Parts: sequence; C-alpha cells; structure tokens
Amino acid sequence: MLNVIVYLCVNCINNSFCCEHDSLGRVNHSRIISGSCQWTVKFTSLSFIHLSLVSPLARTWTLMLLLVTCLLYWSRMAMPICAVTMAKEFGWSKTETGIVLGAFFWGYCFTQVLGGHASDRIGGERVLLLSTSSWAVMTAITPLLANIGLRPLVTMTVTRFLLGVMQGVHYPSLVSICAQRVKEGERGLLMSTLACGCYLGMLLVGGVGSLMLDWFGWGSVFYGAGLLGVCWTCCVWKCLLQGPSFSLDSLWISSSSTSESSKVNWLNLLREPSVWAMIIAHLCFSSTNYTLMSWLPTFFKDMFPYAKDWVFNVIPWFVALPTSLFGGSISDHLIRQGCGTVTVRKLMQFFAMGVASVFIFLLCKTDSFIHAVVCVSLAVGLSTFNNSGVSVNVHDQAPSCAGALFGESASTCLLLVYTSGYMIEVTGSWVNVFSVLAVVNVIGVTIFIVLGEAKRVDQPRIISTSC
Repeated sequence: MLNVIVYLCVNCINNSFCCEHDSLGRVNHSRIISGSCQWTVKFTSLSFIHLSLVSPLARTWTLMLLLVTCLLYWSRMAMPICAVTMAKEFGWSKTETGIVLGAFFWGYCFTQVLGGHASDRIGGERVLLLSTSSWAVMTAITPLLANIGLRPLVTMTVTRFLLGVMQGVHYPSLVSICAQRVKEGERGLLMSTLACGCYLGMLLVGGVGSLMLDWFGWGSVFYGAGLLGVCWTCCVWKCLLQGPSFSLDSLWISSSSTSESSKVNWLNLLREPSVWAMIIAHLCFSSTNYTLMSWLPTFFKDMFPYAKDWVFNVIPWFVALPTSLFGGSISDHLIRQGCGTVTVRKLMQFFAMGVASVFIFLLCKTDSFIHAVVCVSLAVGLSTFNNSGVSVNVHDQAPSCAGALFGESASTCLLLVYTSGYMIEVTGSWVNVFSVLAVVNVIGVTIFIVLGEAKRVDQPRIISTSC
C-alpha cells in the first residue's frame, strides 16, 4: 500500500516536482515549489508517479511497440538485403551502393532532434503513429519509384533519404515514452524488450525476406514491409487510440511532463561532462552498429559467395534476442539489489562496445565462413547490452527531455556508412572497415566509462530537507 501524507497550499495551481530517491526508487522526502509557496509531501513507499509494466494496458502497448519496431527494421534493412541484387540489375559500383545505403542516414539525422522534441511535448505515441504511416507507404512504393523513367541511382537515393526522414523519429519517441512513464528499475528490461523488435525484424527480413528475394524478386521485400506497416497503423488507431478505455494519455507519469520539457535549460544541460560522454558513446555505438547492419550482407556475399543468405542474415539476430533480454534483466536486477546505477550502465556498455569490438576486429582476420558467422553473432549479441547502458542512461540523466537528447546524440552517425563503401572501393579490402569500427567503439566506451554519470542533470533546483 502507498502511504502518502500531503500538506497542500490552496493558493497555487501550477507546480514543479523535486524528489530525493534512494537506490530502490523510493521517495523519502520531497518539497514542491510553486512561486513563493512550498508544499511538503512525504512518501513511505514506491513513488506513485511511475508506471508498472504489469498493467494490462502497459503490456498491450509494449507488444505493439515491439511489433512496430520489428516492422521498422524490416523496412530499413530491405535495401541492404537487396543491395547486391539491385546493384547487379542497375550496374551500381560499391561507392554508388554506399551512396544509396548512406542516404538513409542523411535523412535519419534530420528528424532525430525534431522527433525527440515533439515526443517530449505532445506524446511519443502520436509521433510514432504519424511516422509509421509515412514510412510504411514510402516502403511500399519504393519498387514503383525505381521504374518511373529516371536513373534508379537517383530515385533510390532520394527514396532512402525520405525513408530516413520518416523513421528518424521512431527511437526518440520510444525513449521519450520510456523516460516519462517507466520507473528506473524497469527501464532496462523495457528498452531491451523493445530492442528485440529490431532483432525480430532482422530475422524476418533475413529469413523471410531472403526467400521472398529469391522467389519473387527484390520488390516483394519492400511490398511486405510496407503493407504490414499500414496494417499496424490501422490497428493501433482503431483499437488503442480511439477507445476511451485504451487511451495512452492515462499512462503519463505526471501531468507536468510536457511543461518540464519546455523548462529545460539546454545550455546548462550541455555543459555537463556526463551528458557529452553519453552523447559521444551513443554516437560511436550507432555509427558502428548501423555500418555493420548496412554492410554485413554485402561482406558475406563478397567473401563467401556460395553461402546461403538466410544463414548469415538470420543467425546473428537470433542470438541477439536472448542476449538483449538477458542484459535488460540482469541490469535491472543489479540495480534493485543496490548496485549503483552508473556502475551498471558502464558495465553493460563495456560489454556492448569494448568486448564486442574484439569480435568485430577478428571478423576481418578469418577466411572461414563458420568462424565469420560466430564472430558476427558474438559481436551482435554483446552489442545488445547497449540497451541497458547508454540507451537508458539518457533516462537517468534527463527524463524530462530524453527524446530530444537521444535525438541529438544519434543525429550524426551516417558518415561511417558512406565512407565504408569508399574504403572498400579504393582498397578492395574489408580489413580497414572493421578495424575502424573497432577503434570507434573503443574510443566511445572509454569516454563513457571515464566521464559517465547516472544522476539527473535536468533539474538544477532541488531542495532537500530532513524529516
């Protein structure tokens, strides 16, 4: 039972909320500040402002967010899966293929910050619905745009750019929802669960998509992702956002969430070394992760041309599913047992970037297909620990503006995708590419371990008193 003693000032309406928490998320004492008035609130159990993941509505939305993330990655990875076939059909070189693949991330970076700000202010579910309907349609019409009479290189580059624009708001909106509605001890597991949608999407496009590519041609891969995305949008709009009993507005942690995001002093926030450590680590991880996802199908086709597509397109992401859930569960368990949040975040990120870099580097040193699949699977599996590290560290430091801050930290990860294609074209070797990825990872995790923190920095005015 939640025991609350409240002393209210009846002269004030608008207020802000400042709390002091122990390691388990309990609120020991709080003072609410409003103008010249002070209200004192005392809590003796878990804070009432947090959302528990055991509620039926939360489980329903978790499932739907998992599914849309799955479809998003099917749509995103359709082009890398089909890149070799399309390059042969349209006569693209490695550099031109890199331009098409990298165009997605040029568009992706434009809406990261905008999507985060919009999610913090109007609600992540609204931004997510608009985004999903847009990229689903764009994915479905991609094969049609390749045959409209213009150069396929131009139309596919523009299409990928627009797809990146539409999908750029997805993760900032998820981060905003998680930061504003889920308590600290459950964030790691929730983000890891939602990240499983990424790996399920990779499994679908790697397994089912590869079969569709062989049986029906590359256009079918795009049609499948687009039509399923449209179906998801219709289901969510009709079943979850229309009925009064399933309004996501009821899940808000507090009614002042949007006003908090508008009061954040960004200049002071960006003066914090821990914020920059989080931004740099996330930037480095995103750069290496997106480069691997974009170029791995081409790598295996070049190095092992007679290997079955579904093997290297499925096994690494199949490994990622249990490791992501394990990382989320163990991180939340360690925090509940009293381990420092910052220690847990750094430990998870060390495995996600430091240890994974070893296997990324070994990938370019093997001539065996089996060894290559093992190295990729271990690297991808360990990288899922990022979902319990830097990905949720933004929730720890700035939950009131987590979506926007996440967008800023992921908005410039595109250069490595393009330059990888250029390096392969010039050197004819994958060694330089994987070596650069390993170095970038090591730099990012080192900065995070040295400077990272897990304390809130978006609420400078906190008054603590003794009971």
